[in-house]
Amino acid sequence: MSLPYAPHAPYAPYAEVIGDPIAQSKSPLIHRFWLERLGIEGDYRHCHVKPGELADYIARRRGDPDWRGCNVTMPHKQAVMPLLDRIDPVANAIGAVNTVVREDDGSLAGYNTDAPGFLEPLLDELKQPHLFRMARIVGNGGAARAMVRALADHGFVIVMFGRDPARGRALLDDLDPEGEHHTAPLDTLAAPTDFAFDDRVGCLDLVVNASPLGMTGNPPLAIHPSHIPPRSICYEIVTSPRETEFLKTAQQAGFRTIDGFAMLIGQAAYAFGKFFGQPAPRADDDELRALLTA
Repeated sequence: MSLPYAPHAPYAPYAEVIGDPIAQSKSPLIHRFWLERLGIEGDYRHCHVKPGELADYIARRRGDPDWRGCNVTMPHKQAVMPLLDRIDPVANAIGAVNTVVREDDGSLAGYNTDAPGFLEPLLDELKQPHLFRMARIVGNGGAARAMVRALADHGFVIVMFGRDPARGRALLDDLDPEGEHHTAPLDTLAAPTDFAFDDRVGCLDLVVNASPLGMTGNPPLAIHPSHIPPRSICYEIVTSPRETEFLKTAQQAGFRTIDGFAMLIGQAAYAFGKFFGQPAPRADDDELRALLTA
């Protein structure tokens, strides 16, 4: 996808996204869109950083006065932590950093914007009282770590589905050892179940795909609607394609859905404010979404 705006002049403030691979990242499009709307002289780029190059990358950027920080994607979200001067308490609790910011004193601080970005489209629901809150999360990688910590803080009981339930158990025990959470094999979701859910009035149920299943080039997430409790919100983090088979299944069964761009844009907005000192212009989200899907 070509970016809609040309890079700004050299020696202007800039941020970037790092990872391996990184060429597919939509973050430059999002941040450049906001920079243009706000008239900020700056840029946002992507930089391919392999695992063995991370320490050198951080050392070089420390000496660049124009560098405002970077977003961090796989496989660096944990490896970058010991290279920083300070870790925000939320990121420390999650055990992963996805945003590095040069602070006013020149030190480097690590944040996790995945957690607030994930929660953003759920804030109205979370303001309401509930008799019970449960989240079924598919996947146990880096994105799932942020979700588990964020949802546990909001009183959710969590059930993690994965190919390796033991890995999910270790993640739950690490992030919320006092919680009454559960794990289950991923393949149990594919076949119909005759489990009789109650009507769930007064409850908040989430079903979240935090895995690459359904992403372009990967097999779909196989989940039968009978595993989704009544009145659930079905939340997808995959952005390509925008409408995955999981979302289609949920919509056809009458469930409320949230697509992957909600978290992508939400977490980017938190990072943008830290990089460039102004809130992202969220009134233009519809236009931004159109660019992301063009």
